[in-house]
Amino acid sequence: MERLELKFVQDAGAAGLIEGIASPIGGTPDRVRDIVAPGAFTRTLAEHKAADAMPAMLVDHNHKAVAGTWLQMTETSEGLRVSGRLALGTDDGDRAYALAKSKAITGLSIGYRAIRATAMPGGIRRLDEIDLLEISLVSVPAAPGARITSVKSFPAAAAASSRESTMDENEAGGGTPTVEERVSKLETGLTDLDKRLKAVEGNSAAAAKGVDRIETMLRRPGAAAPETKAADGVEVKAFENYLRFGPTGMEFTEVKTLRTAEDPSAGYLAPAEFIAEIDKNVVLFSPIRQYATVRSTARGTVELPKRIGRPTATWVEELEDRDDTDTGSRYGKSIYDVKELTAYVDVSFSTLEDAAVNIFAELSADLAEEFGYAEGQAFVNGNGVKRPMGFMSDTSIPTVISGHASLITADSLIDAYHALPTPYRANAVWGMNSTTLGACRKLKTTTGEYLLSMTGIAGSPATTILGRPVIELPDLPDVAGGAVPIVFGDFRQGFRVFDRVGFSILRDDLTQRTKGKARFHARRRVAAGVRKSEAIRKLIVSAS
Repeated sequence: MERLELKFVQDAGAAGLIEGIASPIGGTPDRVRDIVAPGAFTRTLAEHKAADAMPAMLVDHNHKAVAGTWLQMTETSEGLRVSGRLALGTDDGDRAYALAKSKAITGLSIGYRAIRATAMPGGIRRLDEIDLLEISLVSVPAAPGARITSVKSFPAAAAASSRESTMDENEAGGGTPTVEERVSKLETGLTDLDKRLKAVEGNSAAAAKGVDRIETMLRRPGAAAPETKAADGVEVKAFENYLRFGPTGMEFTEVKTLRTAEDPSAGYLAPAEFIAEIDKNVVLFSPIRQYATVRSTARGTVELPKRIGRPTATWVEELEDRDDTDTGSRYGKSIYDVKELTAYVDVSFSTLEDAAVNIFAELSADLAEEFGYAEGQAFVNGNGVKRPMGFMSDTSIPTVISGHASLITADSLIDAYHALPTPYRANAVWGMNSTTLGACRKLKTTTGEYLLSMTGIAGSPATTILGRPVIELPDLPDVAGGAVPIVFGDFRQGFRVFDRVGFSILRDDLTQRTKGKARFHARRRVAAGVRKSEAIRKLIVSAS
């Protein structure tokens, strides 16, 4: 919910009545560089009228401090003209009156949601459609000249005047009122007081109805921004403004808040929240990430020790010499080079300008889809040139033959299962594309029973082979002579993914401008490769 500080004046003709221009239309931008367009309030005023309700009258946007009731609102060429009445006799109404009388409150502030907005040159935003939620009495209006011009005296003054008049009449009559006259006047006063209390209750009920409507709107998805840490909030807001308006439509302080990538021409580094959202969505398109071990790195090349020989144990007597062995444990190293992955997404200017659109979610979903597809292909079939080395291209992984020149056999699945060392089977998964999975599902026993189990938890469908789950890898080949359509292994032990710290986005307003779009170029750096070849087995279609 956004706030726009404006002015109001009080009508001196009736106690507690206020009126004025709540929101000017057109003119110069306000302090937050917004301009309200003609017709911006048309829809919201019609909705309030249909619901027989008005936006709440609050103090300092506090929904628990109801100052009174708004009675009428009209959109004119001058602006949104409003009139209302303070709930005199209530704590918040009397407080608002006292603050206005002492000049502590000098203006109005409207609470609204921008339904449609248009970005204009210089970072100015034109509000084309507004959902008006409440109008509050505030002490500091945005417009320097927005001040209260008059405050109607509190009814107590009139009551005091009435008491003075009664005393004058009694003195003029030359006598003291009788008991009957005093009781009659007291009953009349109580009747008037009861009428005033009922009026106050009616105003409070109407204001509470407006507050309930505001709370209902704020509970809707997207009505309120998610809470962020104070330190991160400034960076996130600056990054979102960069996405929507580009660097030319940002404040100087917002530009300084953004972190520049290593290459100044490569754009700005995305905040942690944006990177986390992309990483979460990438898993949906890249199953290997879900089952592999994923780490972060700040280096261009990752080097890890790798055991290339096993230690040899021998039995000896207590005082017998220990023989030297050349077959002991030996170590080498695995090298993972960080590769750069780029993608771009085109977004229409109207989508960027629409404040109701969650541009964070839109861009993260689109970029995650692009990166997910590209990573999935590289992690499976990458040859190490400009991309990581995929496990299908790694010749160190052992293979198992199917026993048939063109088909997958049930015996070969059992062979592949038992070819994997026992420590890796507990977390191993089968990988194949949808066509191969269909062929495996058709495998039957001599009595016509299907070999694959499809019974999951609580009846949910789940495919397993020999008790281990099956994941679909669309980048694996179909079943054919000489092809490797199936892999089986523990990818958490056998495959590593390293995310290079840093994710940058560059907004390009020129390339697609004739099509009404802005292009976002994103860069991501990642390394990946096989860590333990003994933890994976490939099934090759071959008779021998």
